[in-house]
Amino acid sequence: MKRTLQVVGAIIVKDGRILAVKRGENKNKAVAFKYEFPGGKIEQGETPQQALKRELVEEMNYDIEVGEEFMSVSYEYEDVIVNLHTYLCKPLSDTYTLNEHIDDKWLLPSGLFDVEWAPADVSILQKLSKMVF
Repeated sequence: MKRTLQVVGAIIVKDGRILAVKRGENKNKAVAFKYEFPGGKIEQGETPQQALKRELVEEMNYDIEVGEEFMSVSYEYEDVIVNLHTYLCKPLSDTYTLNEHIDDKWLLPSGLFDVEWAPADVSILQKLSKMVF
């Protein structure tokens, strides 16, 4: 039986653009070198909002304000099932450092599909790509 992970993703919106970060090499080949929303696993005793704030500080030294939940999806990879909960967020600072990712892009909603995303994010992107911020 596959393990199930509860993860969170930050849809960070700034000046009408959405932040995408690119993973490096990964044991899960389906997400290696793909873009994703910054975030990570929810740890025991954390709320999704607490997990997002912690993950963004750990991965990017980035302070954000977590807003309303945008959308949740479940995606089955070869070795794991991911339940991804995304939240609309706004940055509280102008700078960050990529500690775990190899690239970042600020994309207009209409240009979200200009890069290759992790499969779990695609249905979220379809909804986001029709929005104006």
